[in-house]
Amino acid sequence: MSNQPDRDLRARLRFAHGLLDRTDVVALTAFRGELEIRAKPDRTLVTVADTAVETLIREALADAYPADGVLGEEQGAEAGSSGARWIVDPIDATHNFVRGIAIFGTLLAFERDGELVLGAVSAPALGQRWSAIRGGGAHLRDHVGKRPITVSRIDRWEEAHLLHSSIGRLDDSQETALAAMARSAWRNRGFGDFWAHMLVAQGSAEAMIEAGLQPWDLAAPAVIVTEAGGRVSDFAGNPTWLGPEAVSTNGLLHAEVLGRLSPS
Repeated sequence: MSNQPDRDLRARLRFAHGLLDRTDVVALTAFRGELEIRAKPDRTLVTVADTAVETLIREALADAYPADGVLGEEQGAEAGSSGARWIVDPIDATHNFVRGIAIFGTLLAFERDGELVLGAVSAPALGQRWSAIRGGGAHLRDHVGKRPITVSRIDRWEEAHLLHSSIGRLDDSQETALAAMARSAWRNRGFGDFWAHMLVAQGSAEAMIEAGLQPWDLAAPAVIVTEAGGRVSDFAGNPTWLGPEAVSTNGLLHAEVLGRLSPS
């Protein structure tokens, strides 16, 4: 019985990969075609692909795991009876998607008894997919094949690659701190969204700073970064995937990033 949770998670991860194979087709078909776009009340955008992908995922989950709950960006929360739920972002980086930028993805996470235990991120236009289950490490699948990934071992800020999302979501003091951090880091880029967290997970960058997040934005990336050996927290250092802010790092530079972001 002690191995049952591992077997269950591995089965769920296989299911997630099969489901993402299907959603990739929907997302890529819409990405290459004409898009129907509308603005939500918070002025973010939603496309027919967001709705179609989330609907596909919910229908597949209802068939395979009918007792599980679901929390999704477009269709809200649906309670389950199993004590577990799936967290869905059908198209992360929708603004990239509608502008023809290939950096977008579908994010799928699984939470059991209040703990995130599975995360999968599929970026079909990039041909990349990242995944992790609790205690099983993190992996990347691309045209080369599938391989384990880990965060970098860089421990000096002067050698760090810093990533960030839209600076307009930071307050004035955080924006000032970010600018100073960027000047002193080896390199900085505003890649944003899920991809930046995945770059931290695979060792291509050391830190990602982001604000304005919802749980579905961070749930899957948080599992993957953590299983790759990194850390995810809010700006105060509390472990979280609920938003509205997050710092992902390789772990070695986490305390320094937090100190630089919120200097006393």
